[in-house]
Amino acid sequence: MRPPPHLTAPAPSAAAPPAASHAGPPRRRPRHRGATTTMPSACCCRAAALAFLLAAGAATALLTFSLPSSPSASATTRTDFTGQLLVGNQPPPHLSAPRAPATPPPPPPSPPAVRRRRREPSYWRMAPEEALRYAKKEIRDAEPVLDDPDLYAPLFKNVSQFKRSYELMERILKVYIYQDGRRPIFHTPPLSGIYASEGWFMKLLKESRRHVVDDATKAHLFYLPYSSQQLRLTRYVPDSHDLRPLSVYLRNFVRGLAIKYPFWNRTRGADHFLVACHDWGPYTTTAHRDLRKNTIKALCNADSSEGIFTPGKDVSLPETTIRTPRRPLRYVGGLPVSRRGILAFFAGNVHGRVRPELLRHWGGGQDDEMRVYSLLPSRVSRRMSYIQHMKNSRFCLCPMGYEVNSPRIVEALYYECVPVIIADNFVLPLSDVLDWSAFSVVVAEKDVPDLKRILQGIPLRRYVKMHDCVKRLQRHFLWHARPIKYDLFHMILHSIWLSRVSQVEIEA
Repeated sequence: MRPPPHLTAPAPSAAAPPAASHAGPPRRRPRHRGATTTMPSACCCRAAALAFLLAAGAATALLTFSLPSSPSASATTRTDFTGQLLVGNQPPPHLSAPRAPATPPPPPPSPPAVRRRRREPSYWRMAPEEALRYAKKEIRDAEPVLDDPDLYAPLFKNVSQFKRSYELMERILKVYIYQDGRRPIFHTPPLSGIYASEGWFMKLLKESRRHVVDDATKAHLFYLPYSSQQLRLTRYVPDSHDLRPLSVYLRNFVRGLAIKYPFWNRTRGADHFLVACHDWGPYTTTAHRDLRKNTIKALCNADSSEGIFTPGKDVSLPETTIRTPRRPLRYVGGLPVSRRGILAFFAGNVHGRVRPELLRHWGGGQDDEMRVYSLLPSRVSRRMSYIQHMKNSRFCLCPMGYEVNSPRIVEALYYECVPVIIADNFVLPLSDVLDWSAFSVVVAEKDVPDLKRILQGIPLRRYVKMHDCVKRLQRHFLWHARPIKYDLFHMILHSIWLSRVSQVEIEA
């Protein structure tokens, strides 16, 4: 087989002389037997080169797609003529335009200003009078309450001061209970009936570990643990109409305390208090001048016209009817406004100066919207009980009897019925902190003939708000076997505490 012509050496011309460097015939490359020597053509070389390039390109593409894409991975590095390291297509520094200075990021928004709560002092290190002065300043300068789920502002005259005063009461107030006195007049609380408020307060205060102290020198208040109901049952002579034995008995008890202990004489009884719910409670204090004038009296019969109850110092005690002491919250609750078809309701004994007038104008079934009875007739009670009447009425009439107070006021709150109070000179319960215009109607005794017109003149929208306030207020008039925050026990104790705080003098 001949080699291609372009690879064949040209034949020597005839005139050319033989090479002088070799002395003989030219050498030939030895052949191997049995093997044939072939020379690749140009087309084969080009095909091989093309295949190699394609294989390299495929490998490069495969490698590119298999690696994670990042600027640093795909960038190539090089150096300029100065030896500075350049990345990718970055131009050399001497050819690139000068960069503008980077704009600093905006500062993060400042958090909203949080009012730092002042550190409370160590109350247990304060003397009682010093703690009371501090409390009075704090209550006067109380910060506004923005939102408190436990307190509904429309119910209170000043919810901010009430909240601060209540907080300070929980942290500061200490009460010393005298262990003197004979049973059952002392230390024997009645827990049922219409005078149960004095008994439940006595029971719960005695069980309080937060407020009761054994060391009288640390006390801010001193409690006289007597029951006006037990005093009446024990010392009153039936049909005598003489209440002096009751007041003399309590006077002698206080005189014994003043001789035995130094605490009464320090303030002449101004830091002492009693709780009495019977109608005769105020009259049991009349035989002792300091007891009548100086002592803080929590009374259900809060009549400001007799000169015994002093508004601003004494406390109007709610009169609660407890039928089952083991379940004091039984029957609590009422019906919505849409299901209250009776305009006004009253049933009770006819005595005093207001109830006869009420029966004369609205009793005897004269008006079906005004359900007014002396005692609930059996023909009526078989269809609807006393409690059911209150739960089905929009307004519950609470006229005074012999005295200005009435247990129907709290009963109305229990059954979510707006109370209508007809008792001149009556200081409403806990009115030192509560705004009774938000959830009750006060009618003057002389306006009993116009009672229906007054009640019908209340717009529905206002009544709905009053009814809502009654439902929200209800929790503040409930007794609990284990007291909870803002319940009736704490509300009464707070009003007594607030009266004591108001007595101390501070610099303006």
